[in-house]
Amino acid sequence: MRLLLKNCDILASSDGGFEYIKNGFLGIDGDTVDYVGATPPKTPYDSQRDMTGTLVMPGLINAHTHSAMTLLRGVGSDLPLQSWLFDKVFPVEDRLTPELIRAGTELAILEMLSTGTVSFSDMYMAPEEAVKAVLESGMKANISRPVQCFDPSEPVEENFRVRESLELFDKYHNAGNGRVRIDFCVHAEYTCTAPVVKYYSGLVRGRGGNMHLHMSETKSEHDECVKKYGVTPAAWFTDLGAFDVPAFAAHCVWVTDEDLELMKAHNVSAVHCPSSNMKLGSGFAPVQKMLDMGLNVALGTDGAASNNNLNMFEELHLASIIHNGLANDPTLMRPSDTVKMATVNGARLQGRDDTGEVRVGKKADLIALDLTAPHMRPNLDPLALIAYSAQGSDVVMTMVDGCILYDRGRFLTLDAERIYRDAARAVAQLYA
Repeated sequence: MRLLLKNCDILASSDGGFEYIKNGFLGIDGDTVDYVGATPPKTPYDSQRDMTGTLVMPGLINAHTHSAMTLLRGVGSDLPLQSWLFDKVFPVEDRLTPELIRAGTELAILEMLSTGTVSFSDMYMAPEEAVKAVLESGMKANISRPVQCFDPSEPVEENFRVRESLELFDKYHNAGNGRVRIDFCVHAEYTCTAPVVKYYSGLVRGRGGNMHLHMSETKSEHDECVKKYGVTPAAWFTDLGAFDVPAFAAHCVWVTDEDLELMKAHNVSAVHCPSSNMKLGSGFAPVQKMLDMGLNVALGTDGAASNNNLNMFEELHLASIIHNGLANDPTLMRPSDTVKMATVNGARLQGRDDTGEVRVGKKADLIALDLTAPHMRPNLDPLALIAYSAQGSDVVMTMVDGCILYDRGRFLTLDAERIYRDAARAVAQLYA
């Protein structure tokens, strides 16, 4: 099936940057973009869709989240991370069942599709439920089962989370024609023991998946690691082999210059989560320093309990402005950088080199923004419009692999009303 999107503005990729095409044409052959131009293509298409008044751009990549935590939206507000996590979040999560996790994940998928996310990196329990939900929805996702260990005396071979992680990879990696990729995952330094991390890292080396982890999110986490082991979390993970596979670390708020050098040497990507970091009072990641060093930096929402939404346009906006304010330098973060962080950098982190850009030969993972809203007029600088003005609610179409999944308020692959009912029942059961 060949589809032509016509009369739309297009944010296309060109020579490492962006090219803006007004009133252009974008052709799709199956799941792949096969034409981008200012004039109509000469070859015919099976169908055409008039996109007048919209901006077509790459879909957003949410590089770090815990999707089922939509069911914990609002839990433990106004607490520091350790109290929030151990006193509020973990007790609720202990009551979660696979059925409840499925309900929360499906609710998250509705939220992400309606705000322009085409792929997400998920770290949570009962990951098979996320796999099934993603496959049904038509989205893309990198899904992982976090490895933890709270008992220092536990033999590494008996850690059931390690076994579940490997089984998940063997069963589902590249499922759905590659829409689902399975990552490996260590939750964090403070929730795991060194022997388990070393053992697990050795097992996953060479398998072909990425390593997803939390790192140096708070000052107390960072300092306690140094106090306990004599090294920073980044050095701890490096020494234990966690960075011997392609890895990406969420937060990286308190990383040192030496940590950044380690990350660069091991090609570790960083995921900037500005909403979560500010809500939990964690601080401000040295994002500009990372970019200047050539690190790959992507954006993530974190979970809905620490954000409290999954709107990637909000993360893009915050990443574009907070560092300028902190440094008293309005030139520090450029919209071109933050738009890349939300798109192609996230795709690179996920190991998806065939998406994240509007370019011939790339997957048709696209979104369309409504340019007719008052806050989207005038469009004098398209990248600035995306970074500073656009809202998740401006998304009028979300497409993955050439299939339209969300279209002006309608979810085309999912029964939204059923998902809302399931989520309401899950909340009633969870907090009874």
